[in-house]
Amino acid sequence: MGVHLITGAGSGIGAATAGLLAERGEDLWLLARDEERAEELRSRFPGSRTLAADLAEPTELAAALGKQELPERLDSLMHVAGTLEPGTVAGLDPGVWLGMLAVNCVAPAELTRLLLPALRAAPGRVVFVNSGAGLHAPPGLGGYAASKFALRALAESLRAEEYRSGIRVTTVFPGEVDTPMQARLHDALGLPYDPGICLAAASVAAAVVGVLDFPADGTLSELTIRPGC
Repeated sequence: MGVHLITGAGSGIGAATAGLLAERGEDLWLLARDEERAEELRSRFPGSRTLAADLAEPTELAAALGKQELPERLDSLMHVAGTLEPGTVAGLDPGVWLGMLAVNCVAPAELTRLLLPALRAAPGRVVFVNSGAGLHAPPGLGGYAASKFALRALAESLRAEEYRSGIRVTTVFPGEVDTPMQARLHDALGLPYDPGICLAAASVAAAVVGVLDFPADGTLSELTIRPGC
């Protein structure tokens, strides 16, 4: 039984991943924005343990987590939580840029830093659930794509820095996934939304769990998943 910490377990890919691991009897630690959400996660995933800290405030993570019990050993840290605000370069104000960078890149960097001792003890795997926008920046999503390009850079540096400690780092790049975030994006852009042409969250979760199960003699550095055949 492994020990795994997941962000974004409240919905979408994070919830699907937590569900798969819970079915296997794994030891789950779930990060929630606040204690109310943490209680909801404990109810949804009985036997899981929770941490409460707001990824939108990465400079406060050390203080928030310093008041709580942390795992001494982690087999995996899965960064699934993210935020998206559509807008053109001409239309986005600095606060929106900074908000996406905080949640999508700076918070994962800080959370990883704080949990490196536990990851080194295993040694464990770090999985960054990125986005197709982390490979190709579409119009109207410049701020989001920039934060995801930065997340890819974070993963590449971490992979090289922690290779000798035995930590393996994987970035997963899903295409469009049927999640509440995807539905909100289509609504904001005024586009019709068809879940049937998207990846299922459960499919991406299966890929993430497959990364965890990959033999320790190799690293799945990057994994791209596209909808359809």
